[in-house]
Amino acid sequence: MIVVDVETSGVDPQKHSLLSIGAIDFENPKNLFYAECKVFERAHIDQKALEINGMTKEQITDQNKKTDKEILEDFIEWTKTTPEDTIAGQNPSFDRDFLMATAYRYHVNWPFAYRTIDLHSVAYSHLIQNGKNPPTEKEHSKIDLDYIATYCGIELKRGAHNAMEDTLIEAECLSRLIHNHKLLPEYEKFNIPWLK
Repeated sequence: MIVVDVETSGVDPQKHSLLSIGAIDFENPKNLFYAECKVFERAHIDQKALEINGMTKEQITDQNKKTDKEILEDFIEWTKTTPEDTIAGQNPSFDRDFLMATAYRYHVNWPFAYRTIDLHSVAYSHLIQNGKNPPTEKEHSKIDLDYIATYCGIELKRGAHNAMEDTLIEAECLSRLIHNHKLLPEYEKFNIPWLK
């Protein structure tokens, strides 16, 4: 599987633009992909999205950056180096839908399957199997990436969201939840709580 995270200029893949793609080959975690791009022409820009990802309007309209089409094509080319292209991550349908909308916008062949592996569902199941009640708010799951990282024993000091950083956290959490082992050296110092 490939763990993927994107940053965008909003939440609607039809009118907002891809801004960055981060990805890691779960079977070979040294195989990474990261790229940023400028927004496509006439893309909507939601200020709240920029507050979340920490990018400025100047950064996302920088004409020296690659286009969203170019980084998507680079990403697709990178996936040829991975043994399995099932997309995984926290709420991967969001990431998949943005990548797919970008592909369709430019008539780029979309080579990925519709099925994804959702870190939220894996964590939810792990909590239940270990006798814990998944947290809720307003009768909905309150399991976000920060909660999952804490549950997996990882202490985060995060500010703005970054596609590469989130990809690494998601991959580490998936490894701990699925295989009961650590994956990446940057999280080695954090023990897996349920293995104590």
